[in-house]
Amino acid sequence: MEYTQAPVAVIDDQAQLTDPVWFNAEHHPQVVQFVHDGREITCAQFGDQVARLAAGIRDAGIRPGDRVALMSKTRYEWTLIDYAILAAGAVTVPIYETSSAEQISWILEDSGAKAGFFETVPDNAPQIAWQIDDGLPFGEAAGFERHRGPADDTATIIYTSGTTGRPKGCVLTHRNMLSDISNAIPVLSRLFHEGASTVLFLPLAHSFARLLQTGVVQGRVATTHTADLKNLVATLAEVKPTFLLSVPRVFEKVYNTARQRAHADGKGAIFDRAERVAIAYSEAQDRPGGPGLMLKLQHGLFDRLVYSKLRAVLGGRCHSAISGGAPLGTRLGHFFRGIGLVVLEGYGLTETSPAITFNREGAIRIGTVGQPLPGVTIRIADDGEILCKGEIVFAGYRNNPEATDEAIDGEGWFHTGDIGALDSDGFLTITGRKKEILVTAGGKNVAPAVLEDRIRAHPLISQCMVVGDRRPFIAALITIDQEALAAMPQPPEDLRAEIQSAVDDANKAVSKAEAIKAFRILPRDFTEATGELTPSLKVKRAVVMKEYADEIDAIYGR
Repeated sequence: MEYTQAPVAVIDDQAQLTDPVWFNAEHHPQVVQFVHDGREITCAQFGDQVARLAAGIRDAGIRPGDRVALMSKTRYEWTLIDYAILAAGAVTVPIYETSSAEQISWILEDSGAKAGFFETVPDNAPQIAWQIDDGLPFGEAAGFERHRGPADDTATIIYTSGTTGRPKGCVLTHRNMLSDISNAIPVLSRLFHEGASTVLFLPLAHSFARLLQTGVVQGRVATTHTADLKNLVATLAEVKPTFLLSVPRVFEKVYNTARQRAHADGKGAIFDRAERVAIAYSEAQDRPGGPGLMLKLQHGLFDRLVYSKLRAVLGGRCHSAISGGAPLGTRLGHFFRGIGLVVLEGYGLTETSPAITFNREGAIRIGTVGQPLPGVTIRIADDGEILCKGEIVFAGYRNNPEATDEAIDGEGWFHTGDIGALDSDGFLTITGRKKEILVTAGGKNVAPAVLEDRIRAHPLISQCMVVGDRRPFIAALITIDQEALAAMPQPPEDLRAEIQSAVDDANKAVSKAEAIKAFRILPRDFTEATGELTPSLKVKRAVVMKEYADEIDAIYGR
């Protein structure tokens, strides 16, 4: 089955991601674009800062096409530096601040980064390295001429986890990213407009947050950055955003915290009833005639008692949220819409800039990830794999033509590696994963192989299977090599501590978000005879997941 949405925006052959910066500075100079350290930064001020920093980058010898690394937590400077790199005609190479030394080294080497901006400068940094908190290399804006290149020039190389463990560099052009956001904004006009505000707290090294960054600049949305998730509620109360970009884990926490507090305060019965009414009210919106009178009355009562307090946690003005990275689930989707917060779920990958589909105003089907973005075609292959075509599809993997040819076939279809189904209206439902990359509830892509291979290298460990798809964190199921254990002259006094050392060693190869937080030692080994291994001794993940479902649930407290 195939479904196409006609484009609503056409990208000019000379378009650049920085174009909205200069347009806004000229035509909307006094509109507030960012709020930083309590100060409002107007479009004119932002444009001036981008120009001065781009001039400084050029003064340091950076030329069009040079790669410049950017490794920092989410902060205003991240956005400023990114746009300045692009304005100089260079290519931004984002690196997660939580990346391991091995990952940083590989990304810098594979990208050929000539320079870099860092919060903490790594040992193997490029020769030109700026420490952000020591001051940015501003030049003179007078006489600065922004770079004017073709839309098909590379804008960024974003490294994403591959099955071999080494991140693969996704080459994205200006056209890729502009096509994605320019076709999204017109059908998300309630979110992206002057007068709207948001808090950007997801890692900007992630393509999902980067898309929002592009959107708030293009839509002139007043934006506050923060990486302080512990005080996120206080920030939301101060900023009072009109919409948010988040991952399911944040919404799960809002719900779980509210429910636990209600039960602890002896108001559990009220909350549970309010929850059922919210879900029923949302479900009724999808039926002819909508909610009945009795349901409306109950909803109005609980809005005063419960729902308004939940909305207050998000600042009180937040009417919509975009969620991606992992499934939110039908129940929570209906719950949040029922309390007055419409969560628009979408789907995509770094390779697709990233949004492929999303629910949007007037076209919401909870439980799905929405319809294709305007300008995008989706096809379900014979084996159920989701294929995608459009200007959002990346230019390929850097220095990896074999992986590129595997991802994009001869007809130009990008193979997502995910399994899904399309209904007659083009709404996509994700039903499984063809590839073995896990996606945590926080939206982090994790390649199990690099962790599993390292853990299996320990002499006492026979098999290891990493789990955590759609879960809050990464965990592992581990089996012991009983023969190796019996053959040891002195078996370890504390077997669990010995296995923990192997896990700790494996975690050194990955970022904190990818690290194994818990593990279970299983009572017996995986074998071909019992069905967990293939003839070539590869672990059958689906079999193990089913057989040890209770152990996995126990890890996550279920």
